Amino acid sequence: MVKEKKKLTRKRRHLRVRKKVSGTSERPRLNVYRSLKHIHAQIIDDTRGHTLVSVSTLEPALKDQLPAATGNAEAARKAGEILAKKALDAGVKEVVFDRGGFLYHGRVKALAEGARSQGLIF
Repeated sequence: MVKEKKKLTRKRRHLRVRKKVSGTSERPRLNVYRSLKHIHAQIIDDTRGHTLVSVSTLEPALKDQLPAATGNAEAARKAGEILAKKALDAGVKEVVFDRGGFLYHGRVKALAEGARSQGLIF
């Protein structure tokens, strides 16, 4: 019962955020999803419906840089840094941040700070 309520609450928060946040060609949307063991992020141009850049702690390139655990703030920070590097290589400098209904705390915050540290603006 509690698990379903938490999911529903997150979905409602996400819908509330998505009413206001939309990615354009000039400023695409940085979407974050976190599960218990991993974190995923992608930069999306909502006008065309295309994913420009994505990163996940499941990727072999990122897994090699991490010790053992992938569900912690350090892994999220690394994912944010790699996402920012990929985005800058793709020509994306500014994004709008979509936290996906998750609270801006812990791993979501670490991913955002990692991306900002590498020069992504939001």
